Amino acid sequence: MSAMHVDEKLLADVENYVKTHKVMIFSKSRCPHCIKVKDLFKSLGVDYHAIDLDVIENGSAMQDAMAKKAGRRSVPQVFINEEHVGGCDDTMAAHESGKLEALLKL
Repeated sequence: MSAMHVDEKLLADVENYVKTHKVMIFSKSRCPHCIKVKDLFKSLGVDYHAIDLDVIENGSAMQDAMAKKAGRRSVPQVFINEEHVGGCDDTMAAHESGKLEALLKL
């Protein structure tokens, strides 16, 4: 399997989004798992920044860059305080265990 080529500028953009937003979600607008994660943060009263990769220019290339950072290409991918939490199941499990609230300092 050959290594995926990742645009270095987009990788820098992904890094910047993760660094500058307490809660950063890489998602797609109609993905039910992405909506579930966004709804969780809304229910907790937590502001988040989300990029819907299916509606932005270069979304597929940014998804490749996000995958390099997250270690997987699936969405959603959630970062809190620069820590990769994971996808929907990971985020829900972190909520159930109390880890999510600890990361958010709630």
